[in-house]
Amino acid sequence: MADETRASESSSGGDRPDRGERRPSSRPGGPGGGREGGGPGGRKYFRRKKVCKFCVEKIEAINYKDIRLLAQFVAESGRIVPRRLTGVCTPHQRRLSLAIKQARNIALLPFAGRAA
Repeated sequence: MADETRASESSSGGDRPDRGERRPSSRPGGPGGGREGGGPGGRKYFRRKKVCKFCVEKIEAINYKDIRLLAQFVAESGRIVPRRLTGVCTPHQRRLSLAIKQARNIALLPFAGRAA
């Protein structure tokens, strides 16, 4: 008899809700949020689509000597900023990283950022 009550408790899960069951979420959209107003003022959130700077400005060759251009894609810590943050397309990101590495090797750009 005691075995029967234990078996019924384990199959029902006790007082825990069923793991397969989903609760209704108050957040719209999912993990990223969505475009519904959720911030102060109830404004809709809109993220501008990132476009490749090199494609827009029709820059074919990325020169390792152009430090002003390369420095825009290097973080303060000295790391190369990833594509998802800069919006640069894949072929240009590859050429950009090669140019940054060349500039580092001949001491035009630092390997590491400034020491804090």
